[in-house]
Amino acid sequence: MITWSDFEKVEMRVGTVLEAVDFPEARNPAYKLTIDFGSFGVKTSSAQITKLYGKKELVGKQVIAVVNFPPKQVANFVSECLVLGVVMENKEIVLLQPERKVKNGCRIA
Repeated sequence: MITWSDFEKVEMRVGTVLEAVDFPEARNPAYKLTIDFGSFGVKTSSAQITKLYGKKELVGKQVIAVVNFPPKQVANFVSECLVLGVVMENKEIVLLQPERKVKNGCRIA
């Protein structure tokens, strides 16, 4: 179990995908995403979401991500945030999204 204060340390924010490109160097099929988090800046992420999402459909889509992890080296790429999704039994990922458009950078609580 975690405490409420532990949960409050996790910065989950809404951002809009600006760019999605192939990431052939990744161990598992993935995209390199560039995401706008408003006043929290533009961050990059490696996302293993290729089974259910095409690159073109991701651009303009709002996603939810943890933005206060330290940067992580993934192959030759630095991932600056963790995009959140539901992991299905077949390891497909369904992205978590706000049910309506909101301002980039809004906090998830």
